[in-house]
Amino acid sequence: MERVTDVPEPFTRYADRARENDYDSFAEAYSAENENSLVNAYYERPAMLALVGDVAGRRILDAGCGSGPLSAALRDRGAVVTGIDASAGMLVLARRRLGDDMALHVVDLKDRLPFAGGAFDDVVASLVLHYLEDWGPTLAELRRVLRPGGRLIASVDHPFVAYTSEDPRPDYFATTSYTFEWTFNGQSVPMRFWRRPLHAMTDAFTTAGFRLSAISEPQPDPAARELFPDGFQDLSTKSNFLFFVVEVPPSADDSHA
Repeated sequence: MERVTDVPEPFTRYADRARENDYDSFAEAYSAENENSLVNAYYERPAMLALVGDVAGRRILDAGCGSGPLSAALRDRGAVVTGIDASAGMLVLARRRLGDDMALHVVDLKDRLPFAGGAFDDVVASLVLHYLEDWGPTLAELRRVLRPGGRLIASVDHPFVAYTSEDPRPDYFATTSYTFEWTFNGQSVPMRFWRRPLHAMTDAFTTAGFRLSAISEPQPDPAARELFPDGFQDLSTKSNFLFFVVEVPPSADDSHA
């Protein structure tokens, strides 16, 4: 798709649209919830940052950056961050948070990425791949824009979550969609995710040319114990998200560039 280097401002929201996964219609409400929630601020983001490790001087693509909390944390740790998201509304908030110096682009992960091959040392994909029915084209593009030896660090809904919560339970070995509603400040919004078995996830990474480095099922930040006593216990004892670190082999040839 065409590269968009400037996020439109002001951004007009259409609250009456009922499209699934329409972040433009609830960007501010979602961003506010994400900022300090147990699962985001005290579980998913700390786990992502721990897996990424020392990022000083590294060129990082935040794929599905939303309003930019992970981008901000990576930049604070010395990374050179570029953010992309399909939602212009979320990027308006990211621009407000990150300022004019951060590179932000409206990009759908289903499309070709507007970057040269090997442009990044790392890609972070925080809770975004489960929106995609087919990981293949997206992973191939993320692989292309990573240098040899580069890493993709990704978090997704744990495949057991949807499988055990749906009634009747779906075929675990099939890739299936499931729908639900999120509620923010009294506004109900329809969502659709795609669940797939664990082996399908790892197969997708290896087919795209990645080498599996780590699979993680982390615990929440201990600081959340007093802030969210009930939720902390639940999150500490049940599966929620699954985290991957996959690498481009250092000997990668130029065929993916």
